[in-house]
Amino acid sequence: MSPLLRACIACQIALVAHVACGEDAGGHLQAMRMSASEIARRPALGAIAGTSGLAGIRTVVLAGDPTRPGMYAIELLVPAHTRIAAHEHRDDRTAVVVSGTWHFGYGRSADDTGSKSLAPGSFYTEPANMPHFAHTDGEPVAVIITGNGPTDTRYELAPKPDAAPKRSQP
Repeated sequence: MSPLLRACIACQIALVAHVACGEDAGGHLQAMRMSASEIARRPALGAIAGTSGLAGIRTVVLAGDPTRPGMYAIELLVPAHTRIAAHEHRDDRTAVVVSGTWHFGYGRSADDTGSKSLAPGSFYTEPANMPHFAHTDGEPVAVIITGNGPTDTRYELAPKPDAAPKRSQP
C-alpha cells in the first residue's frame, strides 16, 4: 500500500473517530469528494486559527471551519528548513504526514533530541493543551490535521509575527 493511500486511510479513521466519540457536536459533516488536483486548486491561506502563523507555511482548509464549533480538516504545506516553536491548541487534534519527513515532538521547548522523524503515512496526535513542536529538514512537508473546533494556537514563547522560515547554515 502506498504511503499516500495509508495517509488517506488514517485521516479517514481519525475523522470517523471524532464523529463516533460525539466530538462533532457543532454541526453536520457535508458530503464532499476532492481529487488531489482539486485540493491543489483550493486557495492556500497563510496564518489561520490553529496554525503556527509563520511566513511561508500555507494552509488549505479541506472541511469545516477551524474558528467555529465542529469538526475541521486542514492541510499544512511546510517549506524545507522550517522550525515551529513549542505551542499548544485548546482542542484535541490528529494528524497524518502526507509527504516529506516531519520531525515532531512534545514538550515546552523545541528540543531536537525529543522529536521523532515521521515519514509519509505516519500518524500522530496533538492532545488539547499539550505543548508540541516540529521542524522540517531539506524537503517540504505536507500534513493533514483534523480537530474539533474552535481551535487556536498558544506559543510557550511568542514568536515574531512575521518570522520567515529558518534556513540551515551551509
